[in-house]
Amino acid sequence: MKIGFIGLGNVGGKLAGSLLRNKFDLTVIDLNNKLTKSFEKLGAKILTSPKELAEQVDLIITCLPSPKICAKVMEEKNGILEGSEIFIETYTLPVKVIIIGAVHIAQYLVDYAKNLNFEIYIIDPRGYFASEKRFPNVNIINKWPDQAFKDLDTDQSNALIALTHDPKIDDPALKHALDQRFYYIGALGSKKTHSNRCNRLKEAGYTHDQIDQIHGPIGIKLGGKSASEIALSIISQLVLITNNR
Repeated sequence: MKIGFIGLGNVGGKLAGSLLRNKFDLTVIDLNNKLTKSFEKLGAKILTSPKELAEQVDLIITCLPSPKICAKVMEEKNGILEGSEIFIETYTLPVKVIIIGAVHIAQYLVDYAKNLNFEIYIIDPRGYFASEKRFPNVNIINKWPDQAFKDLDTDQSNALIALTHDPKIDDPALKHALDQRFYYIGALGSKKTHSNRCNRLKEAGYTHDQIDQIHGPIGIKLGGKSASEIALSIISQLVLITNNR
């Protein structure tokens, strides 16, 4: 079977690479010439026209950032629908980022994260902090973390950011993230605060390797001390780790 693949980003590149490793006859399209050239070296063919691709292959798979872009590739002139009989559409869901603590830093963090297309959840039992007024258009769960996670589907594709400094709120969330093997776990606090946090987790039965998965103190060292600067350091670290998974 001849397969066409459009979109060689973080997810698409892995899927297309898997097809090549399994000896499929693969033709690829991507706006990034460096990506297509790297696939050509691995044995893939390269085209630039979705219509031409549709005429030459038996099956087309897309892995594009949004349904809107996918519709453009399909429906516009020289698009896929002018020639393909079989079409599979895939697109990646936003990364779910769970913020523990509706503190001042979280307000800046939410703004950054929204612009980067993360799916944001805020967990904080303190309703006067975690309110629609302070966090408009955000998923807010006014429960203690151990209760909140009973109603929230989570897995290792999620990220957790703990901001309260309060062990009664942060620790249950950190334990859940460690148990679920979240790909990113970060906790706000000084080195002393983090050391105490690690000791509590060790006493709770977590191993050194597990505890080492927590980024603490959280964020990239940018030298800033304001809430907005701390939020920037956190989101920078999150983006860096997200893009290098």
